Amino acid sequence: MKPKLNLNELSGGALVEKLDIEMRKLAENVLDPNTPAEVARTITVTIKIKPNEQRQVGNADISVKSSLAPSKGIPTSFVFDYDKEGNAVVAELVTGDRNQLIINNDGDVADDTGLKVVGGTSTGTTNTRGFR
Repeated sequence: MKPKLNLNELSGGALVEKLDIEMRKLAENVLDPNTPAEVARTITVTIKIKPNEQRQVGNADISVKSSLAPSKGIPTSFVFDYDKEGNAVVAELVTGDRNQLIINNDGDVADDTGLKVVGGTSTGTTNTRGFR
């Protein structure tokens, strides 16, 4: 009878250990609410064997890799403009509409980027998620 390879004992059990590590990564990825549930995950075991010239001995490299679902993107919008000095500025659009005013977290009227509005002009101080 020909000897059989036991994958549990291959390379001193390192293959099974690496497979277990990748399975835990996969399980964490499946349970992560920031990844899409329906995306398939894979674990690939690759065994590369390079035989010597006499074809009697082969050096091997064993690798275990997982392909996981990416994190979901975080949607937001930005507004772009120039400041009084002509410098380009960017701010997060917190209102959903470029020219809409809102009531900020402190109960003050704020512009579309969350900057407090006094007398029809933004004050440059924010009490919401906006920034300049």
